Amino acid sequence: MKLLKKTKLKMNQSNKRNKSLGRGLSAILGTMSNNNVSNKINSTSTQNISLSKISENPFQPRSKFDNEKLHELAISIEQIGIIQPITVRKINAEQYQLISGERRFRASKIANFNTIPAYVRVANDEEMLQMALIENIQRENLNPIEIALSYKRLIKECELTQEACSEKVGKKRSTITNFLRLLKLPSEIQNGLIENKISTGHARALININSKTNQINIYNDIINNGFSVREVEQLSKEFSDTNYKSTFKSKKSQNLTFEYQKIIHDVSNKLNSNVEIKHNKSGKGKMTIAFKNNEDLKRIIKIINI
Repeated sequence: MKLLKKTKLKMNQSNKRNKSLGRGLSAILGTMSNNNVSNKINSTSTQNISLSKISENPFQPRSKFDNEKLHELAISIEQIGIIQPITVRKINAEQYQLISGERRFRASKIANFNTIPAYVRVANDEEMLQMALIENIQRENLNPIEIALSYKRLIKECELTQEACSEKVGKKRSTITNFLRLLKLPSEIQNGLIENKISTGHARALININSKTNQINIYNDIINNGFSVREVEQLSKEFSDTNYKSTFKSKKSQNLTFEYQKIIHDVSNKLNSNVEIKHNKSGKGKMTIAFKNNEDLKRIIKIINI
C-alpha cells in the first residue's frame, strides 16, 4: 500500500514537470500580469484579413529568414492553405500589426494570397513583445544567438528576472543562463555560430576561456582542423589563462589527429618556433623545428637543453 502511494506521488510530480516544460503558447501567455487576460482576445474564431492591411512586427526577434524555405512554405500554402492562423493586434479601424506567424505571413505574400486567417488580440507594446518573443522561442527554429537575444530582450525590456523569464517560456533557468552567456563571445564567434560553422557545444566550451585572443585562435582551429566539442573542452581547461597559438598552417595539418596537433602547439609554444610533424600509418615519422638563423638555433638548443 505504501509502495502504491509512493508510485502515485512520483507519477504526479513527473506529470507536473512535463506540463511545465511542454506548455503551449496560450498557457504561457496566461501567466502575463493582466487584470483580465480573457478580455484581451476579441474573438475565439478567426477572421480573414487583407494582407495589405497587416504591417510586420517591429518586435520580431528573428533577424534572418531562409528564402528557400519560405518558398517551400508558399508552395505548401498554395496546395493546402493556412493550417494555423497568424495572430495580429488591431491598430485602428483599417490597420493591423503582426504579433506571431511572420513566416506564414511572408509565405502567403509569395503565394499571392489576398487574405489570411488571423486571431485578433488587444495588446500593448510590452505584451506584444512578450508574445512575439515567446512565440518564436517556443515554435521557431531560431539559431542560438537569436534565442539568446530573445531572452535578453524579454528580461531587459519587460523588466523580468531570469527566474520570471524561465516561468514565462517554460524553460529551466540554467538553460536561459547558458544561452545568455553566448552573447559574451566575440562577434566573430557569434557569427560562426549563426552560420553553423561551429556547434553550440563548441561555443559553450569557448566561453570558459578568459582570453578573447585564445577564444578566436581556438575558434579558427575548430573550423580549420575539425576539433570536436570534447577536444575544445580539453583545450579550454588547459588554456583558460595560458596563451594559445593557432596550429593551423596549411592543408597538411588537417590530416593530423588532435593529439599530433596538440603536440605541435605545445612544442611550438615552448620553443617559440614553427613546428611540423609528418608520419605514416604505422606511426613512424619526423618532427621539424624551424629556426631563423644561427642565433635562433642556439636559443632553441638552449631551451631543449642539449
